[in-house]
Amino acid sequence: MSVLVQCQLCPKGCVIRPGQSGECRIRVNIDGRLAAVTYGHPCSLHVDPMEKKPMFHFLPGTGILSLATVGCNLHCKNCQNWEISQENPENVPADELPPEMLPGLAKRHQCRSVAYTYTDPVVYYEYALDSCVRVREAGLKNVLVTAAYISQEPWKKLLQFVDGAKIDMKSMSEDFYRDVCGATLRPVLDATVTAKSMGVWIEPTNLVIPTLNDSDDDFRKMAKWIVENLGRETPLHLSRFFPNYQMKNLPPTPSETLDRGRDIAMAEGLYHVYIGNISLPGAENTYCPSCKKLLVERRGYEVLQNNITAGKCPACNKEIPGVWQ
Repeated sequence: MSVLVQCQLCPKGCVIRPGQSGECRIRVNIDGRLAAVTYGHPCSLHVDPMEKKPMFHFLPGTGILSLATVGCNLHCKNCQNWEISQENPENVPADELPPEMLPGLAKRHQCRSVAYTYTDPVVYYEYALDSCVRVREAGLKNVLVTAAYISQEPWKKLLQFVDGAKIDMKSMSEDFYRDVCGATLRPVLDATVTAKSMGVWIEPTNLVIPTLNDSDDDFRKMAKWIVENLGRETPLHLSRFFPNYQMKNLPPTPSETLDRGRDIAMAEGLYHVYIGNISLPGAENTYCPSCKKLLVERRGYEVLQNNITAGKCPACNKEIPGVWQ
């Protein structure tokens, strides 16, 4: 007799037939039980600069062991990692790396933290959770790079072992989420607020796509929501779009658009707004919001100087929120 299984991990709630997978491609109904078939088998494993995530207020200048398995529960038309996020697991080579081996591997590469990234740790949830537990037990930190499209109960369980999260806030438009990502907005906002409330350091990133989410109103709505729900000290990363995957008909984001977005977000009260995927003078630096002293100077993924002392500006003693030690 066929036994259907409903996945409760994300808001999509896929009902899965025997031998079939949900939309993420890796959560499979095997004999009436749901199994994440990529568990312990990352398809990508690298040591990245923390700044590549991007996380600018979290252990700047350090390396972070970064991994992913195949699969994603979103289907963004502009995905830069579509070869692994939108592929079936049997079609992508993967290594064996159980959670208990991660802390030792990170330490051998002199990494103080581990990132679950590239695709989305939501879909390889059990692997990410077990790994986070082992990494935290070893005295290292955990970082999620995620679109945060996840149900509240599993999210809260995972967040107990998470120190930082780079959350993709793709737009403040429900239509954008439905048309471009195959998802909905509200669960992302709820997940982001939950992470903040549980003490996770949050750095949202907004990929700015010409004609789709680059109006003054788009920037204003996002900045206002961050100020009201996460706090004005929360760093916002505005990232340049490049044509990719199913969205090759649009041009790269003009630098003027990113500058405009930064000006609007800071006018709405955000202290730290960064511009990424393009080199613009001063756009990656951290300045004291009080006395305007240069605190962290960056060039690409490289930290040229870090003047923050015990989490404070050395000139005026203002606290600069983040994870600095």
